[in-house]
Amino acid sequence: MRVAVIAITRNGAQLGQRLRGGLPEAELHVSSRYAGQAGTARRLFDPADLKTLAAALWKGYDGFVFIMAAGIVVRMIAPLLESKETDPAVVVMDDAGKFAISLIAGHLGGANELAERCAFITGARPVITTATDVNGLPSFDLLAKEQGWVIDDIGRVKVLNRLLLDGEEIAVVDPTGKTRCWLCGRGKTSFHDTFAEAMESPAQGFLFVTNRHLPPQTQPDNLLILRPSNLVLGIGCNRGTTVDDIDDFVTAQLKRIFLSRKSVRLVATVAVKRDEDGLIAFAERLGVPLAFFGSDELNAVAAPSPPSSHAMAAIGASGVAEPAAILGSGGGRLLLKKVKSENVTLAVAEIEEEEPHV
Repeated sequence: MRVAVIAITRNGAQLGQRLRGGLPEAELHVSSRYAGQAGTARRLFDPADLKTLAAALWKGYDGFVFIMAAGIVVRMIAPLLESKETDPAVVVMDDAGKFAISLIAGHLGGANELAERCAFITGARPVITTATDVNGLPSFDLLAKEQGWVIDDIGRVKVLNRLLLDGEEIAVVDPTGKTRCWLCGRGKTSFHDTFAEAMESPAQGFLFVTNRHLPPQTQPDNLLILRPSNLVLGIGCNRGTTVDDIDDFVTAQLKRIFLSRKSVRLVATVAVKRDEDGLIAFAERLGVPLAFFGSDELNAVAAPSPPSSHAMAAIGASGVAEPAAILGSGGGRLLLKKVKSENVTLAVAEIEEEEPHV
């Protein structure tokens, strides 16, 4: 986590220097009035420009530690806040170093953890106010963060966390088994093998961990879906295929077999496509890496579809989509065998989840 520590007083500058010593990834920004307290790593600013400084740094850091009054911080960052999914962690410490307050993005942004770290380094008291934490209960947004899962609808987290706090039952369907292990008996939950079984239970809320696409009209308001990143797209395409052509075809095929694009972890293809602009742009649009495999690697994979004479003549590989998907998933099973459009071939493989350690 890249952290900006910002201090506006003499004591704050000294406290910031201690924090920088315990947070190797931190950068210290100190009022120019107290340059001598900032050490060799000082970054100085005019105190009159504090609000401008915060705005300029906001997108460049994962977390902030403001050593100043909480009221100053609240007024200063209010126009910068966008969403609990994207806002950086914000911790406020007082000038005397007595408290480290998790102010913004306690779970997803990591402010609770950052406040604990600041408190440990300085001897301050951590102040955590998120309801699940203070009641010793789990939080489903923290579950998603720790497992690397995507939250399908962030608004549903609040609904399920409230049900936990109210002692209501939540029905869970999680084929990975990780939710059961993570909860460790905390909260009132029941576990089911299928969505239908869970929906028939008397539970007041539902948690599904799945890469399956569920039509919005079938989703009750008290359902939270977490998306494991376990799909690999194996893609081949003709030279010059546009990003929109690739996206439209992939989207249609995933929808046809009821898979969510939010669960895609990787796009895989043949090495000769390293400079294929449309494919590169498509991976960037999904926000996932693009992996390349040599023709020899692809040919060594036993793919279910017959060899392609066109692909062999063009790139020396008997196929691209299926073997690339299998290789990219570490030998996972194919959920979609090769399908073709005029310019694109696609196969989808699922990464096998490791068994959770109990």
